[in-house]
Amino acid sequence: MEYGCQSMVGKIKSILIKRPSEAFISQEHLNENYEQFNYFGCPDYEGASGEYEKFEKIIKDNVENVFYLPKDDRAGLDSIYTHDPLKITSKGAIYFPMGKELRGKEYLATKEYLKSIGVPTLGYIKKPGKMEGGDVVWLDEKTVAIGRGYRTNDEGIRQFRELTKDVVDEIIVVPMPHGEGETCCLHLMSIISMVDKDLAVVYSKYMPVFFRELLMERGMKLIEVDDKEYDYLGSNVLALAPRVCVILDGNPVITQKLRDEGCTVYTYKGHEMSFRGTGGPTCLTCPITRE
Repeated sequence: MEYGCQSMVGKIKSILIKRPSEAFISQEHLNENYEQFNYFGCPDYEGASGEYEKFEKIIKDNVENVFYLPKDDRAGLDSIYTHDPLKITSKGAIYFPMGKELRGKEYLATKEYLKSIGVPTLGYIKKPGKMEGGDVVWLDEKTVAIGRGYRTNDEGIRQFRELTKDVVDEIIVVPMPHGEGETCCLHLMSIISMVDKDLAVVYSKYMPVFFRELLMERGMKLIEVDDKEYDYLGSNVLALAPRVCVILDGNPVITQKLRDEGCTVYTYKGHEMSFRGTGGPTCLTCPITRE
């Protein structure tokens, strides 16, 4: 099994996703659990399933190898967002005990499946360390930015640094703002989505000045998302390959800005499966291998 994903923009060769039938389970299950997961209203199961079919088609049309996480009692509604329990390096997967307590055992199910298809384990972030995949952004193969906020702490970053010392030259710690509070999902990938080595969608209002300046010093052009589209996950953009990307339908301004930069942009309706759970296309996917 080929693996290794120290990039946000290289062409995805293999990917891990999870269907609503295996995460949301049923309308009854959603009705009973959505409030404790802090969703913006209860998702409609049939609506989410229909949305996912169209999203899945985009993935299958662009990615050679698509793997599916099965249902697992250790994983809840949020397990549809396969990106967060791990990062896959050139030496194997690093698994995270996530900052959201309801997702604390989710990595065990992911590890079990990835091991079964040949992805080795490099290590684990162990408590009191905590980390979530949405806070880890590869600026290039040897440089990683990590958001330090409510979901990822200093101890988690220290352990990640130790585990990746042979494959990473530099870790840039980016302090995250309080935002809407501790219970809301605010990751580093909430405010930056790279779509090419020199192009990124950003929400600068939540970005530290030093980090914004660093990105521009690295030659990166920043495409700004406005407040309205940020609230509808407009800054959450998945790069399938350089300047080939996926974004939640309902964000016409940032979609057009991307197209003006020569990007191929796929959109999908995701009000039930993405917006309600605050998980855009990057969250819905865990790339296993990128070129």
